[in-house]
Amino acid sequence: ERISGVTAKYVGKPIGPSFSRFADRAPISFGTQPEFLGEYGGPGGGLGEVLRPVSVTNEADKPLIVELAVTAMEELIRMAQSGEPLWVTDENSIDVLNENEYLRIFPRGIGSKPFANLGFRSEASREAAVIIMNPVNLVEILMDVNQWSRVFCGIVSRAMTLDVLSTGIAGNYNGALQVMTAEFQLPSPLVPTRENYFARYCKRHHDGIWAVVDVSLDNLRHAPFTRCRRRPSGCLIQELPNGYSKVIWVENVEVDDRGVSDIYKTLVNTSLAFGAKRWVATLDRQCERLASAMANNISAGELGVLNSSDGRKSILKLAERMVNSFCTGVGASTAHAWTTLTGSDEIRVMTRKSIDDPGRPPGIVLSAATSFWVAVPPRKAFNILRSEKFRSEWDILSNGGVVDEMAHIANGRDPGNCVSLLRVNSANASQSNMLILQESSNDATGSYVIYAPVDFAAMNIVLTGGDPDYVALLPSGFAILPDCEGPNRGIEITEIGSGGSLVTLAFQILVDSAPNSKISVGSVATVNSLIKCTLERIRTAVMCNDA
Repeated sequence: ERISGVTAKYVGKPIGPSFSRFADRAPISFGTQPEFLGEYGGPGGGLGEVLRPVSVTNEADKPLIVELAVTAMEELIRMAQSGEPLWVTDENSIDVLNENEYLRIFPRGIGSKPFANLGFRSEASREAAVIIMNPVNLVEILMDVNQWSRVFCGIVSRAMTLDVLSTGIAGNYNGALQVMTAEFQLPSPLVPTRENYFARYCKRHHDGIWAVVDVSLDNLRHAPFTRCRRRPSGCLIQELPNGYSKVIWVENVEVDDRGVSDIYKTLVNTSLAFGAKRWVATLDRQCERLASAMANNISAGELGVLNSSDGRKSILKLAERMVNSFCTGVGASTAHAWTTLTGSDEIRVMTRKSIDDPGRPPGIVLSAATSFWVAVPPRKAFNILRSEKFRSEWDILSNGGVVDEMAHIANGRDPGNCVSLLRVNSANASQSNMLILQESSNDATGSYVIYAPVDFAAMNIVLTGGDPDYVALLPSGFAILPDCEGPNRGIEITEIGSGGSLVTLAFQILVDSAPNSKISVGSVATVNSLIKCTLERIRTAVMCNDA
């Protein structure tokens, strides 16, 4: 009633009966006023800014979104700071939610299970880590949809801010509330994406801890039924004395994942595929990359190390674009029109035109991707696929040439985390040598080896600090995920789930430089053969070599 009265004053009409379907779900300890409205509902029309007219969100829904956001924030804080019995540690050392205890603590809360009889299952996990970035910058990444999509490009395939109900206090995001849509992916065309329509609310609490929470708004939307519902999820961010941040991340969803390919089911069921551990590992890795891009204390004279500060920054910026391009094009995003090749259930292809994009060569680009299992641990597969020493064993395009590393830039604690410039010295004297830009990246939940052929003249400009945005790239590469959490505990790797690797192989090839031409059947057949041949070569290389 109190919220209805306040909103009637600012919006011009009472909320009415529709509000009750949210208001009676859970008691909220507001004190004298709801925490959110307490900051913005004072004299001077502060709430008018929170619920100002916008083009997307229905006016009557805005107070409901405020209510949901406040309730979700309280639930997130309680979940992030609770121990047993709400959270239990599974056999893979991941904090997973005790569903019965959750429903006991929040019996009428917004995290109840309305979809249980429709094939949905609950999936919730928690992870904590120290991140080498201060809280204000972390909050900015989470609240700016462009930065968020870029930093989490391996997880967020598409995202958009639909509405901003509050921009927060001037100068920071304290009190910011926005309505968003996002699509979350695993780097494989064989795992369906998860689409969400949700509110994101940011709040700095009295103890100095920042909290950012998401909660689904599916009850407000008259739209096709979703396969994923986001219960209150997000993170708490606490500043540490050294300027770093302690982050506690909670992922809590209900999902219908019956469309997941059999080879990925073990991974998805461990909460490692979309869970809190992957979000935190990705954030940690990306902050490492950013710190290395800003570093000035580079050891001089070390063989192969790129010492030029401007050259380092340009090549790292180019590598970042290459990685983002690969990640947004390798999953099962609904933005992509993947087609299954006849005679092969596992190879997906798509075509797109490239016109007036200085970062891509003009013409018709054919993308092809497939995922497969190999009976070696992920670390071994990563080391072999990133090494120039073994490249000629699997890379058909190197055509048997000797591959040398011309330069490298370390961009993380793991020795495998680096950007390299490779030169393929052709075995055929009549063929010119080829340059390849490569980034290899490894974290606790998976790894990538992403590369693209680059032009000699263009790279010379980049190496001297020139603008990398005009270097045309068509990235290809690998995403390597564990088929179960944790190391192989002395068990022989014989089947999926026993400690092997799930590898996604993706190619992008310019098949015609004329953007309006039609792709030929022969081009598709060639790429199909290339994928199959490379796949078999990879299996042989990782099984027969030690790394």
